[in-house]
Amino acid sequence: MDHIEKITTDELQTKLEAGEKLELIDVREDEEVAAGMIPGAKHIRMGTIPDNLDYFNKDKEYIFICRSGNRSGHVCQYLHEQGYKVRNMVGGMMNWQGETE
Repeated sequence: MDHIEKITTDELQTKLEAGEKLELIDVREDEEVAAGMIPGAKHIRMGTIPDNLDYFNKDKEYIFICRSGNRSGHVCQYLHEQGYKVRNMVGGMMNWQGETE
């Protein structure tokens, strides 16, 4: 398994608070995101990622988010194999202490 870059919830929160423009993708199911997403994140369910490859640009880095970091890790591995720049938010929304919308 190739090395997938990671970002912690604290690191992500710091970047967002500093005003960095980040490409955040939440891969949870509809009922999960209804409880709250990180502001600015785009919702693309894990099962629909292969159908949404046109959304992704190989020149940008994407940070993937799920409940615990497991599903987003699988998505990162898949997209990394397709040649995309990806980063997995470890700990997922269970560890997220920041704002949600």
